[in-house]
Amino acid sequence: MTILVTGGAGYIGSHMVLALLDAGEPVVVVDNLSTGFRSAVPEPAILVEGNIGNQDLVRRVIDAHRVRAIIHFAGSIVVPDSVTDPLGYYLNNTVNSRALIEVAVQTGVRSFIFSSTAAVYGNPTEIPVKEDAVLKPVSPYGTSKLMTELMLADTAFAHDLRYVALRYFNVAGADPAGRAGQSTPRATHLIKVACETALGKRASMDVFGTDYPTSDGTCIRDYIHVSDLVAAHMVALRYLEGGGASDVFNCGYSSGYSVLEVIEAVKRAAGGPFPVNLAARRPGDPKAIVADSTKIRSRLGWEPKLADLDLIVTHALAWERSLKR
Repeated sequence: MTILVTGGAGYIGSHMVLALLDAGEPVVVVDNLSTGFRSAVPEPAILVEGNIGNQDLVRRVIDAHRVRAIIHFAGSIVVPDSVTDPLGYYLNNTVNSRALIEVAVQTGVRSFIFSSTAAVYGNPTEIPVKEDAVLKPVSPYGTSKLMTELMLADTAFAHDLRYVALRYFNVAGADPAGRAGQSTPRATHLIKVACETALGKRASMDVFGTDYPTSDGTCIRDYIHVSDLVAAHMVALRYLEGGGASDVFNCGYSSGYSVLEVIEAVKRAAGGPFPVNLAARRPGDPKAIVADSTKIRSRLGWEPKLADLDLIVTHALAWERSLKR
């Protein structure tokens, strides 16, 4: 039986596919390739090009490949874009997820892992933030993900479906073996943008907001290595397939870095400075958000192995150097 990875041609999804294949699992990917790459899906995984909102397509894939579990990454992820295009985000992240969940129920898929986000917390009042904190997103992106979490909870109550929602903090880095990394053009991830600037692929980069009530005036985030994040999905899959109950877990390191601290780390890795512009705040950006990851460590036994900002940056920069300009 097979694992279905939606969005498996994208940044995090392609790392997930590698981890599943490394573990001997058969994998099928559904991806519309709007931001992913066919070349990012390694053999022997099977790529089906299409939209997860196409229920007939997804049903055929599940039936043909005897899918036993779904790991759902497909969606839109740029917070500022969600502010200017909320309906697009509710369609791609919420409506399409509802369609996917419905097909999972209809076809008897019992395990579902959802790629959620720390954006569901908005501006948390306590740092680090725990899973039981008030959920008050400040962007349509965060709201679209929270709506999917709520749909999963209601569906799991009514049907024979169990799920884990993993609330990601800031994902960065690349496969340590150099097999995958962040390749999306015009990416907005801070470490990706800084690495591109350090290598001259961008003329300069912007720091959005220097007047936040933080140590240096810039936003603070918890950065998690993509390979550690994928490992969290693996333990979540084993947990569900071992009979674990539906639940929600933070995925982060419980330590935060400011935007300027991250830029300094990239400068260290690159061996020199690069042009950085100070700009106004962007709408939808919380001042600080750091994970309390106690729950996933204690309940699922997740132990990160790459929890070091300089290591994350080193892997991201190595991947960026491997890409054509």
